[in-house]
Amino acid sequence: MATRTVLDERFNRQSLDPQVWFPYYLPHWSSRAESAATHRIQDGELRLSIPTDQSLWCSDFHDEPLRVSGVQTGSLAGPVGSTIGQQPFKEGLKVREEQPTFWGYTPRFGKIEVIMRAELTPRSMFGFWMAGIEDRPEHSGEILVAEVFGDTIEDSSAAVGMGIRSFRDPNLAGDFSTPRLEIEVSEPHTYAVLWHPEFVEIVVDEVPVRSVEQSPSYPMQLMIGVFDFPARDPSGDWADHVPELVVSSVKGSPLS
Repeated sequence: MATRTVLDERFNRQSLDPQVWFPYYLPHWSSRAESAATHRIQDGELRLSIPTDQSLWCSDFHDEPLRVSGVQTGSLAGPVGSTIGQQPFKEGLKVREEQPTFWGYTPRFGKIEVIMRAELTPRSMFGFWMAGIEDRPEHSGEILVAEVFGDTIEDSSAAVGMGIRSFRDPNLAGDFSTPRLEIEVSEPHTYAVLWHPEFVEIVVDEVPVRSVEQSPSYPMQLMIGVFDFPARDPSGDWADHVPELVVSSVKGSPLS
């Protein structure tokens, strides 16, 4: 298990730091080929995008066609053929490709913040959340800090999903909402969580937005990504658009 307690990522290297970042989205259910993030570092920022020729993620098992470019700071799955793996999306899933166990940055409580901006269409979204590393099945809760679907953007506002998702953690109860915030998501904003042992507080641009009176009590990894749902665009109006999420910095530190 990693012992890193502080993260100050400003993307000043030519490539992602392999000690911190895993540039695949849940590859154990799919493959590295189908889950690899399209990304580059440019001018001190991480740019995650979904080009028009990017393949579907887990194309033969995921019910809704999905493409994703995401990065994680942790990964855990069992051997090929086992049912042990993070974030199963349906019953009976089995690991299809072996992956290394990776504890890059997996804090337990603290302040974690991401500065990012996005270009979306009505069929795409971006998200930043904390997810249990799932070294035990019940360590599967999530702290959703920001989830924005392009079809919720109106003028200079957007519905921003945030809260707690329990999944297989019996000590948590789902508490999720989508407040509409007066923000332009194509401009940089700071999305943060103050993760206390008793509660979590979600903050946008230094302004508290939500407080949830429950809290996961185990290490969690960061997950940051942009997603595209082709079936939500049956006429193909947005087929040539490339969704992009630009991450300027990621910081994490213990609570004072």
